[in-house]
Order: sequence, then C-alpha cells, then structure tokens
Amino acid sequence: MSINSAGQMNFNFDKLFTAPLEEENMTGNSSMAILGDSISVLKKMKDKSVQLIFADAPYNIGKDFGNNSDKWDNMYDYIDWCKVWIDECMRVLSDTGTMYFMTATQHMPYLDVFVSEKYNVLCRIIWAYDSSGVQSKKIYGSLYEPILMINKTKKSKYTFNYEEIMIEAKTGAKRKLIDYRKNPPQPYNTKKVPGNVWDFSRVRFKMNEYENHPTQKPEALLERIIKASSNVGDVVLDPFSGSFTTTATAIRLKRVAIGIELNEEYYEIGLRRTGITAIRNGKNLEKVKVRKTNAKSKYVRG
Repeated sequence: MSINSAGQMNFNFDKLFTAPLEEENMTGNSSMAILGDSISVLKKMKDKSVQLIFADAPYNIGKDFGNNSDKWDNMYDYIDWCKVWIDECMRVLSDTGTMYFMTATQHMPYLDVFVSEKYNVLCRIIWAYDSSGVQSKKIYGSLYEPILMINKTKKSKYTFNYEEIMIEAKTGAKRKLIDYRKNPPQPYNTKKVPGNVWDFSRVRFKMNEYENHPTQKPEALLERIIKASSNVGDVVLDPFSGSFTTTATAIRLKRVAIGIELNEEYYEIGLRRTGITAIRNGKNLEKVKVRKTNAKSKYVRG
C-alpha cells in the first residue's frame, strides 16, 4: 500500500486474489466493490489475506432482496450453506484476524456449536434495539439480534483496541462516588469498555444514513467493530455487503475495504456510498430514499 500526494491510500487489490476476477468489480484508492456470489469470490481470495471480516448473511426468514429470496428449502440446508461461507471466511482471515457474523436468533445456536468445535469464540454479543411501536399481542416482541465474535484458535493473538471504543460509565462516575476498595481511595472511572449487550438504534427512514435495503445495519455498530478489531490500513471484508455500511464506515476510518454483493441494485448503492463512482453504465447513481414498507409511523401519517 502507498500514500499519494493528497494523503490517500493506494492499495493494490490484485494481490489479494489468486487470479483476475471474472465478476464485475470496481475499485477506488482504498475500496473495492464486487458484484457476485460471495462463496465464489471468496474461493478466489488468497489465504490469510484480510484482518477483519463482518458477515451479515441472509437469515433464512423470507426477506425480499429483489433478485434473490432469503429462503432455503429447510433449516438444515441453510445451516450447511452457512458452514461453507464461514469456512471460506476463516481461510482468508489472517492468523491474528477476527470475524464477526450475524444470523437469526433461531439459527445462531447451530452455528455457535459449529464454530466452537472448529475455531474459537471470543465473545457472544447481543445487539439490542428499540421497537417501532408495533408489537405482537400474542407473544413477546423480538428486540435483539445475536453477533458472534470469533478467531482461529484460543492461542491466536488478535487486535482489540479497547481504548478506541470506551463509553461513559454512568453509575459511579455520574454520582461522583469514591471507590474505597482502592488504596488510596479514588473516584470511579468515567469511561469503561462496553459489555456484550450493545444498544444501537435501528436505521430509520429519516436518518441520513438510511439506504434502500431491508436489513441495513447502523454505522455506529460497525464503527465499534472496526475500531476495536482492526487498525488503520488493515483490510476489512464484508462478503454480504447489502447497503455497504461496513465498507463505507471502514473507508471513513482509514481502513482498506472490500464488499461483495449479489444484488445489482445494492452493488450500485455500494459504488456510490464508497465513493468509487457516481455513474455506472451511463446511470447516475443518485441516492433516492424509498420506504422499506408501506406503513408510516404515527409521526408522519396525514
């Protein structure tokens, strides 16, 4: 990697692959967007070539992704498919790298057992979020999604920049309490490392970061992951890029970012959002916000 006269990174993406890609792809100074199947592209990547992976694969819950359906014939076929891409991701992950991945709550136990036996689970994280106000009257509403943080082995070293992700310690510090367990006694810390329950709002229509994607993840969530588990100049990979939040956030944090996406519409979002290009095949890739559902919140109803 080199730095140009404007202080921008110039990364040679060719060195990450065993051969030139047949899939359509475009690159910027420090970002690459690929239109294609994630497993097919992963198989062309070199071993141990990336430092951080965030994978938010389809959940097998019937979401509409336009040109493909988020629905397998049965749960076991879905789990088997997940095992394939997890193994490919772990192959391209460096020995000191970290992977975070998400799936539906009902499927995570199966994948947790799989990775626990084959790799090493560093942390089980809960992303908790607020309700839109509409909940089932027959059962408790689901207000969280699980995230698994893993690396290759228990003995593997890994990056964890805890000082980059400190949050306010609301209890003792706000009340100006003194910790008498220390000698001499000292005020409680005003900052602390986050626990494994993360409270980030879901992306709403009125937010600037909103994109036309049914399962968009918030930038704040990805910022914590990228800051904690990578360093400036590291390669960050998202094999199911969707709205390209991972790549856009990684670029802002001065990492090298690669996003793979099967859906052409979402791929174009990635090209625009990462700053790679504003035009594809003569089409101006302007941002046009469209609601994910026809239902309007009580705040915007006429």
